Amino acid sequence: MKKLIPVLIISGIMSTVFIACGPSAEEKAAAEQAMKDSIANVEKAKADSMMAAMEDSLAVVKATQDSLAQAKATEDSLAAIKSAKPKTKPKKDPAPAEPKVGSKKPGAK
Repeated sequence: MKKLIPVLIISGIMSTVFIACGPSAEEKAAAEQAMKDSIANVEKAKADSMMAAMEDSLAVVKATQDSLAQAKATEDSLAAIKSAKPKTKPKKDPAPAEPKVGSKKPGAK
C-alpha cells in the first residue's frame, strides 16, 4: 500500500505532463489551415499544368492545320501550272531515209 500511492502520484504527474505538452487549439487550427492551403496550392498547380498542356496541344493543332493549308496551296499552284502549259503534239519520227541506189562505196558488200 505504501508503494501504491507514490506510483499513482507519479503516473498522474506524467499524464498531466503529456497532456500539457500537446498542441493547443490555436496550433491545431493553424495546422489544419496549413493543410487546407497546401491542398489548394496543389489543386491550383494541377489546374495550371492542365491549362498549359491544353494550350500546347492547341498550338500543335494550329501548326498542323497551317502546314496542311500550305500543302494544299502548293498542290493548287502545281495544278494551275500544269493546266496553264500548252499541250504540244508529239513530233513524228521521220521515216528512215531510204538508201540511194548506187551510192555504195567501192569494196562494200
